[in-house]
Amino acid sequence: MDQRKSNQWSMVGFGGLLLIGFLFSGLKSLTDFITNYQWFKFNSYIQTFLVKVKTEVLIIVPLTLLIAIGLFVYLKQLKRQYYHAAHIFYNANADKNIHRAMIAFTSIFGFFVSLIISNSIWIKLRLFLSHEVFGIKDPIFNKDIGFYVFKLPFYEQVLASLIMIMFLLVFVTIIFFIIIMTIRHAAENKSADIHYINPQQRLAEVLRNEVTKAAVKRVAYLGLITLLLFSFRYYLKGYELMYSTRGVAYGASYTDIHVTLILYRVLSVATLISSGLFAFALLKGKTKLAIAVPVVLVSIGIIGSITALIVQQLIVEPDEINKEKEYLEYNIEHTQQAFGLEEVKKEDFLLEQTLTWEDILENDNTIKNIRINDARPLQQTYNQIQGIRLYYSFQGLDLDRYVIDGEYRQVFISARELNQENLSEQAKTWINKHLKYTHGYGIVMSPVNEVTEEGQPKLLLKNIPPVSESSLVVNRPEIYFGELPDRYVVVNTNEDEFDYPSGSDNKTTRYEGDAGLSLNGFNRLLFSIRESSMKLFVSSVVTDESKIILYRNIQDRVKKIAPFLEYDQNPYMVLNQEDGHLYWIIDAYTTSRYYPYSQLTTFKNKPVNYIRNSVKVVVDAYDGTTDFYIIDEDDPITSAYDDIFTDLFKPMEDFPTGLKAHIKYPQDFFNLQSSVYRSYHVDNPEVFYNGEDVWDIANEKYIDLDQPIESNYVMFKLPDSETEEFALIVPYTPKEKANMTSLFVARNDGDNYGKLYIYKFPKDKTIQGPMMIESRIDQDSTISPQFTLWGQEGSNVLRGNMIVVPVEDSLLYIEPIYLEANNPNSLPEMKRVIVAYNDTIVMEENLDTALRKVFDQSTFTIDIDASELSPEVKRLIQELTLLFNDTKSNMEEIESVLNQLNQILEGN
Repeated sequence: MDQRKSNQWSMVGFGGLLLIGFLFSGLKSLTDFITNYQWFKFNSYIQTFLVKVKTEVLIIVPLTLLIAIGLFVYLKQLKRQYYHAAHIFYNANADKNIHRAMIAFTSIFGFFVSLIISNSIWIKLRLFLSHEVFGIKDPIFNKDIGFYVFKLPFYEQVLASLIMIMFLLVFVTIIFFIIIMTIRHAAENKSADIHYINPQQRLAEVLRNEVTKAAVKRVAYLGLITLLLFSFRYYLKGYELMYSTRGVAYGASYTDIHVTLILYRVLSVATLISSGLFAFALLKGKTKLAIAVPVVLVSIGIIGSITALIVQQLIVEPDEINKEKEYLEYNIEHTQQAFGLEEVKKEDFLLEQTLTWEDILENDNTIKNIRINDARPLQQTYNQIQGIRLYYSFQGLDLDRYVIDGEYRQVFISARELNQENLSEQAKTWINKHLKYTHGYGIVMSPVNEVTEEGQPKLLLKNIPPVSESSLVVNRPEIYFGELPDRYVVVNTNEDEFDYPSGSDNKTTRYEGDAGLSLNGFNRLLFSIRESSMKLFVSSVVTDESKIILYRNIQDRVKKIAPFLEYDQNPYMVLNQEDGHLYWIIDAYTTSRYYPYSQLTTFKNKPVNYIRNSVKVVVDAYDGTTDFYIIDEDDPITSAYDDIFTDLFKPMEDFPTGLKAHIKYPQDFFNLQSSVYRSYHVDNPEVFYNGEDVWDIANEKYIDLDQPIESNYVMFKLPDSETEEFALIVPYTPKEKANMTSLFVARNDGDNYGKLYIYKFPKDKTIQGPMMIESRIDQDSTISPQFTLWGQEGSNVLRGNMIVVPVEDSLLYIEPIYLEANNPNSLPEMKRVIVAYNDTIVMEENLDTALRKVFDQSTFTIDIDASELSPEVKRLIQELTLLFNDTKSNMEEIESVLNQLNQILEGN
């Protein structure tokens, strides 16, 4: 075989591989579409799935035809002009290959350009068509905010797409000339029917003026359209000044309004006029005029930019506060609106009352719910004492509140999920990963304020199967959907699922839920292709009754259904006390970066200047049922999405009643708001400009590092409330100072959910901030040496979060102290509690003892060897101690407990 044939066969082989790859890619895409369709339909979100499909089809089909036909006509005219200019006579046979190539090229070109455009524009188109009004207008153009959020992004995307098409058209024109000359040259060598005028001088004729004129004509038309597009672009840039960063605050400044806006309007009109002049000059051969057009436009831009610089430097900056005052007011007002801070209720926290022991007793529910456990060391403890097996893992701990045995209590709760990565290597088989080890099991719950004698958390819910130390009951402990799962599982197979370990044996189960898509018939092949798994297709344990469960990771699941929402990084597990089932609650956000005059910031690595926590998502941990509930009906973006995705959202009235009590104001949202509010609590533009009242998030010493204090859920009684409630708080200090200036509070319970308060402390007093307390701890003559001693005895001292707890008109500071031995398997143990009030700091073994010492109260204890007593005796002694210490006047109850204790002791 000669080299020529070898090359031909190589080309055929390469082409075959490309064809196979293309077909496989197409098959995979078709399979994904069919299986996704089934998944969305099964989960009752088929309309949500079809919205994107329908919208993209409605964009792609007409746009592909429009681009393909338009480009074909354009290229055909281009070819005809080229032939005429080159004095080439047409011949049908010779032009056949060119026409075929043109049809193929324009069709493919039109499809891929339409595909790119539809993918980037479909959601903006739907929001444009479903736009809502905000009821607030910008101060410059007097347009509703909805114009900037819904319409302007669509206009910009359309314009960007058209400009992209124009540049592609220029590129295609150049490539076309090169290709057509190559094809015609090849055709000339094969066909005797092609005749040229003066064929010896063909190349010279091609290069003559007529070809140049044809090319110039093309440039004239393309230039005309491109300049028209840029004229509209300059017009839109006037509105984009609402996001200018030129001035002292975000949004249009003095120079933007008085110079740049005028410049954009002039450029818009000048470009509009120049488009016609440019085309006319080229068509009439007036080269100088054609060159002058872009030169003039560039000159206008340069002159405008220089003018803006001069105005900014010589007029604005020497008198900046007066010139920018109006625009600072706009920035403050719109930033507060966009981040939900305009209705923060400002109240004075006078700190006038001297806290007494009687006040402590009267605020018993607050004291009982003071957190003396921290999530990070507690998670480590949960994993070691409740992990049971290596393949179980507690991904995170969440704070919540429950009514337990009639008491409103703050607790930690965490899900025991199955982490397949922790299976032994020999156990990581396909059957184990997809058919057998399918779910986690149960939850662990502990009160925030109690520990055992060993410093470990006191567990209200624990073990496998779940054991409850209270009225809480878990009826459905299996967790098929959670934060850890990352692969599909198949249920209802001939292989029993592992349920939980029981001694040296394992309990098995069969899935009884509704989740999963059937693997009968053709579906088995489809899902085998989707998951690239031949084992799924050929396995004998998979039957027609088997079902495949997809998107078990709850973050992946909600993003698959509604990718246009932003999701909180911390979903939390809830035990529904009505049915004993486990559910995940995920906070979802609508965001935009197009709110005029609102300060741009970063949320989840995304620039935003508008945000609402408008949606709560509930996911059933057993069957994966996923529901989206609108919690903020006043959010226009959510209303627009609700209009677009008609089967997605449910009203808050349908929210499960057993879960409503566990709705929390999300920390991600609160942290963003508290960060923005550091500067934007100020309403006076002069104070804002001078930075006279900028706040910082207070710092604390956590573990062994200084860091900004974390926002904390705290149970306490607000000044205007009669009962304790679950609230989210963060303390502020003046910028770069340690004294505390205020508390930022978000309420969580009932009808007060979402209400924000700022409690301002007196400016004529020095209110101790967390770092001032931390410094006093380090300097305390009793506490600091004890830390040093523990460190020398082979232990690490871990300082927990400092909690600032309002009680009456005073503040208590609480910090737990953990000890951890210097070995890899050690457990952090909560050994001491530090309490600070006014000038007093004490460190004791528990909170009650520390509070009594702070307020100079005697305590009663029973000195008996506890190891010899029964649990019932221990409980009665503890109850007796608490009764005596709480009040010495309650002698009847004390007598009753003593009688019970005597009866038990006499019986022993």
